[in-house]
Amino acid sequence: MTAQAMQHNGLQQIFEEHRQPLLRYLRAHGAGEAAEDLLQELWLKVVASLPGPVANPRSYLFRAATNLMIDWRRSSAQAHRRDVEWAGLTDRLPGSAANDPGPERMVEGRRQLDLVEARLATLPARAVSIFRQHRIEGITQRKIAAAMGLSASTVEADLRIVYRLLAELKEKLDEE
Repeated sequence: MTAQAMQHNGLQQIFEEHRQPLLRYLRAHGAGEAAEDLLQELWLKVVASLPGPVANPRSYLFRAATNLMIDWRRSSAQAHRRDVEWAGLTDRLPGSAANDPGPERMVEGRRQLDLVEARLATLPARAVSIFRQHRIEGITQRKIAAAMGLSASTVEADLRIVYRLLAELKEKLDEE
């Protein structure tokens, strides 16, 4: 085995031994859900650089993690600034659909909403309530079932009633 391969294996062993502390370090410094991805990126960078002998491999890994976090924060901040600037530009475009739907679209949207509301009013109140809780308020079907004292299959059946009506209504509106 070459010296470089032995060094790689040794560094990999040190990396694996410090994997959890490195992961906690990245999360504690703001990586959140991206910590696993950053840890993988850290390993790839360490392997790609293949430094010479490292006197203190643990310190080397944590310093590399710090540098990676600095780069990640800069990149995230730059992406955020770019998104904010882009949103600001699109808001200034005359007649931007995101900014000003126009009177015709507003009237048509109101008409369609009234139609949907009228059709929902023809359904059983429980089905509409379940639909609103699930789709609008974001409550899970399981929680709705428990709160209302229903089975999960009853909640699903009521949702299917509403979905069927909405699908028919969408088809009708698309034909207009």
